[in-house]
Amino acid sequence: QVQLVESGGGLVQAGGSLRLSCAASGSIFSINGMGWYRQAPGTQRELVAVITSGGSTNYADSVKGRFTISRDAAKNTVYLQMNSLKPEDTAVYYCNAVQGTYDYWGQGTQVTVSS
Repeated sequence: QVQLVESGGGLVQAGGSLRLSCAASGSIFSINGMGWYRQAPGTQRELVAVITSGGSTNYADSVKGRFTISRDAAKNTVYLQMNSLKPEDTAVYYCNAVQGTYDYWGQGTQVTVSS
């Protein structure tokens, strides 16, 4: 079992920045990759950014050049630095970890961007 705890969400004006954190605990060995997803009201959950155990990253087109995913292996923590935020980035952001055939999710953190 892997537990994920997100933090760092909040309310920010358009053009501002936020940094989300996701701390992993439990049976964290052999985690293949971690990532961030988001879900706005009335929409499906969508991928924002992922980072593999080897450090490769991938981003949704809508956030490329604005968001950066990174990790601190010593702290078992993954970060999402979000710059130049737009109102359409408003959503609940979820941390995800993949371990073999298992998917683990955090509880989510609200990000609201005002215009």
